[in-house]
Amino acid sequence: MRILLRVIAKEFLQLRRDRRMVGILFIAPIIQLIVFGFAANLDVTDVRLFLVDADRTAQSRDLAQRFVQSGYFELVGSGDRADDAEPWLIRGSTDVALVIPRGFGEARQAGRPAPVQLLADGADATAANVGLSYAGRIALAAGAPPLDPRGAAIAIEPRVWYNPEMKSRWFYLPAILAMVLMMVTMISPSMAVVREKEIGTLEQLIVTPIRSWQLIVGKLAPFAVIGLLDLLIVTAITVFFFGVPLRGSLGVLVLLSLPMLVTLLGLGLFVSTVVNNQQQAMLSSMFLLMIPFIYLSGLMFPIENMPRFIQGITYAIPLRYYVPVIRGVFLKGSGLDVLWPEGLILCGFAVGIVTLASLRFRKRLD
Repeated sequence: MRILLRVIAKEFLQLRRDRRMVGILFIAPIIQLIVFGFAANLDVTDVRLFLVDADRTAQSRDLAQRFVQSGYFELVGSGDRADDAEPWLIRGSTDVALVIPRGFGEARQAGRPAPVQLLADGADATAANVGLSYAGRIALAAGAPPLDPRGAAIAIEPRVWYNPEMKSRWFYLPAILAMVLMMVTMISPSMAVVREKEIGTLEQLIVTPIRSWQLIVGKLAPFAVIGLLDLLIVTAITVFFFGVPLRGSLGVLVLLSLPMLVTLLGLGLFVSTVVNNQQQAMLSSMFLLMIPFIYLSGLMFPIENMPRFIQGITYAIPLRYYVPVIRGVFLKGSGLDVLWPEGLILCGFAVGIVTLASLRFRKRLD
């Protein structure tokens, strides 16, 4: 134990001397979180609207006023014919065009269906989908409620749980925890071990009276501690700076983050055994592990929308099981009674990957 503690102390001293590494481990995650927190916002509140009112009645003006006063649309232009909206859509000067045809007011007064036309710029699919969704709700509220075949009125009252205001920032910011852990506990350890190879200090450690497991644990333990510190820092910024609620227990979050952290440490150690320099370690960790993890784990894109073949591959990605943990703890207040299956699977990944990486690392030392 005394030898192990000296190896760990040596690693902390080496990290402290490398100012670039300190910046990568502590400053970069904070910058990444702040930049991503402001940039990753898919909430659309100012949809540009072009209005074509060919009816010019009180009913058509009332509908147009509902759009403008909803807070979702910004009126950028108007015209008398539907063709007037085409140049605006081609130039990208508007996202949605509302066309109210002649006879709209007369049909409303007579109780007949009064259709309107919505033209959307599909080049910006997000703004188009959101704009059409907002417009559909406003048009529905402006008219009579839908009727079923028996003539009974149907009133739909939607209620959104866990994220009632549908803020996309609440969905994305907890995912930064996973990205920070990958950067700190997978990329950094692999580069640190390879750096030892490049400067020749790893061979000096091998000839000392130290066992391979002491060297492995001593090399990885500092990054585990730093990973936990970054976890707490990112959580604090997410909650207190960006206002994302932490409805669950911080202890549960830390407890279920430990197997994920160990898994990433094992992957970083494994990468260090198959590369020869720090550049290869960085590229291998980024393009062969980190980017596929982000794309295929459900962190950014729903797994249900992926092809069947790709969905099968996602089961081999540890991050797939960590994503429900961080979002469950943050937004739903989930505890161990709900998240224990993901915790067990992550523990299995941790044991298997660390064992494989340790055996390969020990073989390289021999």
